[in-house]
Amino acid sequence: MKRLLLGWLGLVLLPGVASAQPPTGACDRACLVGFIDQYLDALVAQDPQRLPVTATVKFTENGQRLTLGDGFWNSVTGKGTYRLDVADPAAGQVGTFVTMREAPGTPMIMALRLKVENRRISEIEVLLAHSEGGAKNLETLGKPRAAFLRETPAADRMSRADLVRIANMYFSGMQKNDGKGQYPFAEDCDRLENGGQTTNAKSVPGRNGGPPRTTKLDPKTSSSYDSMWTCREQFESGLLHFVNRIRDRRYLLVDQERGLVLAFAFFDHSAGKTRTFQVPDGRTVTAGPQQPWTWEIAELFKVEKGLLHEIDAVLERAPYGMTSAWSSWEDAMSDRIQYAGPQ
Repeated sequence: MKRLLLGWLGLVLLPGVASAQPPTGACDRACLVGFIDQYLDALVAQDPQRLPVTATVKFTENGQRLTLGDGFWNSVTGKGTYRLDVADPAAGQVGTFVTMREAPGTPMIMALRLKVENRRISEIEVLLAHSEGGAKNLETLGKPRAAFLRETPAADRMSRADLVRIANMYFSGMQKNDGKGQYPFAEDCDRLENGGQTTNAKSVPGRNGGPPRTTKLDPKTSSSYDSMWTCREQFESGLLHFVNRIRDRRYLLVDQERGLVLAFAFFDHSAGKTRTFQVPDGRTVTAGPQQPWTWEIAELFKVEKGLLHEIDAVLERAPYGMTSAWSSWEDAMSDRIQYAGPQ
């Protein structure tokens, strides 16, 4: 796989933010996770001065470049009870999906990425999903699914490039989905989006207060995909075609020990004529959003023996065509792999 380095934008000095000089040197898994602890503690205290950051630290929230201490730092009221960490010592990166509280105490979900250089934080990327129900679902779950914490046997560990390649097959398979792609799903593949079960669901909430539906839709007659279907059934239905572009695919954390890949991306729904398409059985279907819009998303993949087993996503609706502050406009509009870690 060709390595594509991200074109980071220029950084500005934040006087007075970096304080005591921390130790230098490599940062292992425990060290990196400790930086998540520090960040969350400083965030809840609304005091960025507590963080060991570089003089040129870069901070974004939902794709917008901000001064560290702005944005959610002003509205946070506390931590939640759910947290899923991902560490990549080789790249000096660490991330987490965590529930938080925002004024006046509303549960929500935060995806956080930190880059650590010489024991200082040089990059902070935050994605906030204002999904009260999703946060409550995660906290009811109590802890991350076991697969995310399970180490891959040394003999089965894949290269970083191959882990990214398998994860990217998910995005490529969903983009303009035709039901005929190569879909690397394990039989036990399962997906949560903002804490909601979007595959293998036992039931689907009823409409207008009606009783829940407990029977799967028939892929041969349905005009929309079903959260009761498996990962493979959803993709092979071809009914995800209205996701017309998955772009700015930044694969920044790769945990070889646990077979995890954390990516940030944007999902575009262009609406209009893209809503009408043909599914594999030959039917013409009209489905999907009627107005164009975009999901900003952080998505975590569990890969074992070349197959996707667990998928967890944090996402927030964004204006159509929105870009992040981490990529050039050309990269932000592209669906190619962007990978900034070691080979």
